[in-house]
Amino acid sequence: MSFLSRARSSALALVFMASGLSGFAEEPASAVNINRADAQTIADVLDGVGLKKAEAIVAYRQRQGGFKSMVDLADVKGIGLRTVEINEDRIRLK
Repeated sequence: MSFLSRARSSALALVFMASGLSGFAEEPASAVNINRADAQTIADVLDGVGLKKAEAIVAYRQRQGGFKSMVDLADVKGIGLRTVEINEDRIRLK
């Protein structure tokens, strides 16, 4: 193997290592407080909740004064009990 081939192989290995490390640093949060988080954070953490639904969660929270239980989240248009069930380990109220 020539010097140039070894140099290319080493450079590629460094690129793959760096891309793997950057992916690890950007891992999403595992839970979100739906009474405090902004819409983008809610969308990033909850499965099946995009930005539009997350914005609806924030708007509902502002109108109603916050969620007292996880089940209350199903009162938001577009969020059903199944979505709450799927995300129960990720939803925090306090």
